[in-house]
Amino acid sequence: MAEKGWKDILPVKELEAQWVTRVQFGARKLALYDTPSGIYASLALCNHGGADLCDGYFDGHVIECPLHQGAFDVRDGKPVCAPATRMMKTFETRVENGMVQIMM
Repeated sequence: MAEKGWKDILPVKELEAQWVTRVQFGARKLALYDTPSGIYASLALCNHGGADLCDGYFDGHVIECPLHQGAFDVRDGKPVCAPATRMMKTFETRVENGMVQIMM
């Protein structure tokens, strides 16, 4: 059972290794990123073009939008390539009892 504020999202074993995993959590579409430094989470829709980031190119810590090729650092949501200019919504993550959890 998750502590207050932490929500179970997905068993770790269901993550796409070193890639992006699409997750539906209630009404929210999330993207989970398996990176060399840990697991990160964001809203799955690009805040620039509305495309699904899970369909984008992922490399290390950077996700590229499949629609306009704007890119974000998944660790903190900062835009790293135009035309993206606004930070994407990210969530604090952790792994507890084999589950990826996010802070809501």
